[in-house]
Amino acid sequence: MPGTREGILNKLVAWVLTDPMAIFWLAGMAGTGKTSIAVTLSRMLEKESGVMMGGGFFCSRSAGSVARTDVRRILPTLAGLLAGKSPEFARALAVELEKDPRVGHKPVGEQIGPLLQTPLAALSSTTLPLVFVIDALDECHDQTELGQLIKDIAEFETDTNVKVKFMLTSRPEMHIRGTPIADSRFSSILQLHTISEAEVTSDIRLYIGRTLEACSSDVMWYTARDVEALLKLASGLFIFASTVLKYILARGSVEGRVDRLTKAITTVGMSSIATAALDNVYKLVIIEASQVDTDELQLAKRVLAYILTARTSLSVQALAELTRMKSTTLRGSLERLHSVVYLPTEDAEPGLRTLHASFGDFLFDADRAPQNMHIDAAFGHNELAHGCLVRMAQSDLCFNISRSKSSHQRIVQPLQPDWIPLSLIYACIHWAHHIAASSDRLSLSADIAKCFRPKFLFWLEAMVVLGKLDRSSSLLRIATLAVRLPSLVC
Repeated sequence: MPGTREGILNKLVAWVLTDPMAIFWLAGMAGTGKTSIAVTLSRMLEKESGVMMGGGFFCSRSAGSVARTDVRRILPTLAGLLAGKSPEFARALAVELEKDPRVGHKPVGEQIGPLLQTPLAALSSTTLPLVFVIDALDECHDQTELGQLIKDIAEFETDTNVKVKFMLTSRPEMHIRGTPIADSRFSSILQLHTISEAEVTSDIRLYIGRTLEACSSDVMWYTARDVEALLKLASGLFIFASTVLKYILARGSVEGRVDRLTKAITTVGMSSIATAALDNVYKLVIIEASQVDTDELQLAKRVLAYILTARTSLSVQALAELTRMKSTTLRGSLERLHSVVYLPTEDAEPGLRTLHASFGDFLFDADRAPQNMHIDAAFGHNELAHGCLVRMAQSDLCFNISRSKSSHQRIVQPLQPDWIPLSLIYACIHWAHHIAASSDRLSLSADIAKCFRPKFLFWLEAMVVLGKLDRSSSLLRIATLAVRLPSLVC
């Protein structure tokens, strides 16, 4: 849709025209609009006089064609498309095919020379950048061949002045992140989940508004408030907005559309129709993650439970400390879930989260998630409640955590307690809420007596340092009611 994704498209055009990098990798979870961006860029470059659009290959498992998932079909397709645009390239390619008519059926490592590198020498007089687009690399089946293709593209060189550029898109899967395109020395990299929320929201608002407007020529059957409600439901995910609009507009009558619009706004979070597209995406992710050892899958399930029930976004290090895990173990458990989980580069960097809230809704719903990946939220709260109490029992929750020079000195707010670990900050502020949501309150009652009571005064001081003292009494009430104790402080 004209007017959407303009910021990203401008970056891509600037890369084509001025950036020395030969590769641009656009990464993002399913449903964030990678293919739409790739299609739009291809159409823009076809009309751009200062660029030669070589061709594009759009991989797809849902297209119903095995060829669309076959890595060995990519280079022959791109070569054929370029041959249709450049007689010089076509003649040079024909020479190579006469030498080896079956080169297009050979392993990828044997294709790129005769199909692209050698024939491109015929374009030595061309000064325009030559662009190829390969979309949805993660949809290809043979990971070994795919890795070879990416390696060949990263090392691509020709005996010509033509600046050959490859625009690649994929989910940030483990087998792709381990290739040269994830290395900033080889690629310009843009991860869609790092795009500003305001920009994404503006694009989706425009998309929803124009789509509804186009179907309302005679009668205005929706309001600006309806657009904002649908925008809030989409929560930054283009596929969600698209799916909901298709559901609403499937009705031909105004009355039918109004009825579906009302249902979407009030019940879309539970509607199997509205979530069907997302469910299929998430099931594919789970199926791929399931192709590992059962113990590893169960570990990933545990870690997802922690992430989804945590009340704020934590770092890998903080979550590991709260759940008595090694950071390397926790990070390793999420390696196959990068398309749905954002994993910060550094262990101490906050931001560990699922890329979209709908993934948590999917995993928590036993009717939607596969049985081997359905998560009981109470489990996550049990573990984090226990982890918070144990964390507060450690030695760094101690007397004079405020680092005051005198007991008569008033603590001036606000302070920046950068000497207090994130895991301890989280434990001090959120322990009671996890206890209230837990299903194992009896054992937590014993943990409170053992871990929290001896640290009560130190905890109060920490809450002062954190500027959260006003929350202390409510946290105590929540915990007291949850574990049915007469008093936590005695």
